[in-house]
Amino acid sequence: MCAHIRVRWAAPGQVEIALACWVVNMDTARYFGDNPPARDEMRLPPEGTAEWDEELTGRVIGHLAARMKAPATALPTPDEHLTITVPLVLT
Repeated sequence: MCAHIRVRWAAPGQVEIALACWVVNMDTARYFGDNPPARDEMRLPPEGTAEWDEELTGRVIGHLAARMKAPATALPTPDEHLTITVPLVLT
């Protein structure tokens, strides 16, 4: 599984986390068949050719939101990420 994560300030005491996940098939058959994964498959456009998996991203960000006590559900972004806003807890 690969993921692209961005974090930025949302408001005082809060940060916004944007997440996109995808799976790269790296099984042995690809290597024996002389078709190993290209680096492009591990990067989202414009640098790569990966396509985000919305269902996987939703599950992962849902778990993250629960652990970080996000007050609202995840929202989509124009660049195929899901975002949550969470309280910033400094310890």
